[in-house]
Amino acid sequence: MPTSDPRVLLDDDLLAAFRERASRYDVENEFPTADLDDLREIGYLKLLVPREFGGLGLSLEQTARMQARLASAAPSTALAVNMHLITTGVARVLRARGDDSLDWVAKEAANGEVIGLAISEPGNDSVTFDSTVTAVPDGEGGYTFTGTKFFTSLSPVWTRLWIFGRDDSGDEPRLVHAMLRRDDEGIHIHDDWDTVGMRATQSCTTSLSGVHVPAERVIGYSPVGPNGSPLVFGIFANFLLLIGACYVGLGDRAVELAIESAHRRMSHSREGAPYADDPAIRDLVARMGMRQLAARTLVESTARDVDEIANHGASWFPRFTVAKHDASNAARATVADALEVVGGASFRSSSELGRLYRDVAASIFHPSQDRVVRAGVANWLLGPIGAVDSESKRNAEANASND
Repeated sequence: MPTSDPRVLLDDDLLAAFRERASRYDVENEFPTADLDDLREIGYLKLLVPREFGGLGLSLEQTARMQARLASAAPSTALAVNMHLITTGVARVLRARGDDSLDWVAKEAANGEVIGLAISEPGNDSVTFDSTVTAVPDGEGGYTFTGTKFFTSLSPVWTRLWIFGRDDSGDEPRLVHAMLRRDDEGIHIHDDWDTVGMRATQSCTTSLSGVHVPAERVIGYSPVGPNGSPLVFGIFANFLLLIGACYVGLGDRAVELAIESAHRRMSHSREGAPYADDPAIRDLVARMGMRQLAARTLVESTARDVDEIANHGASWFPRFTVAKHDASNAARATVADALEVVGGASFRSSSELGRLYRDVAASIFHPSQDRVVRAGVANWLLGPIGAVDSESKRNAEANASND
């Protein structure tokens, strides 16, 4: 039976190999091909694929733990593979709720396809709730897509790409989700990924120039604007929780490096005592550990609720966004604290902690961004801006009509 234990599937030797390669991939700005080969060999790309389709049949919570462990060694590899796992995770979420319409996505992953996920678009701060990519119907159930996606992870290796675009042909606009094949005409992958951190994800810009997708490769539809459609729910659940898991793993590694350094470094001012005996360092490391424990608990418990089909109603989306928010903010703060414990050696370009410091910066850009999370939580708790005034006006009008 396939294991759900991250320490068994991703054993220490494999993790050490990932960690050793991570530095080279970062320096050379190169996709982690060897990492992907190793992950294929252990069935990692099939974590969320049902066993009856040839997958490992893991839950979202179990997969989040796997991703945290992988990210502790190679954050870029984990974030790149995340995009593939998210697509199979959406199929799993729908299937668990009685909708088998995306079983074919899981089966493609079981057959060895590498599935990318193209969400981000230049100038589109609505993210999954709107699109600047146009989707024009062909009259036979298919669509032609034109526009630009960027931050498209797995760019050198994806064989399938989940995209969405806006269809304005009907009475109401809607978003059309579809699956591209790499050899579809009109796709141009730019060689433009040269970033501060997360370099090995190779998340290049993808231009779509009249790319036609037939009806059988249309994934589904969602409304324009904030909504809780099953497809959007599945994307939010898997994207935000698995992204959060990656940053939990990155932060956990920063704690490990700080602990190693605290035991190794000796304080001249404290007569050769190890840093680990310094009350101020102990307090700092304790805060790091508490922060990471809280972030991990929130990500894993929310993933468990998705697996168990909990009924959280309107609080689902705040739970998803806050889990990612807390995980990424915890990781950024933890890495910064680790720099203080480890000291100036971490500022060298060859330092693992220095690389983590650059890698964790990408969490600022990953949806949902902090200000969007806060706005969403405010809407959940207080209602949309103007809602109180509108309610007061309706009450006043009702009272006037009764006089």
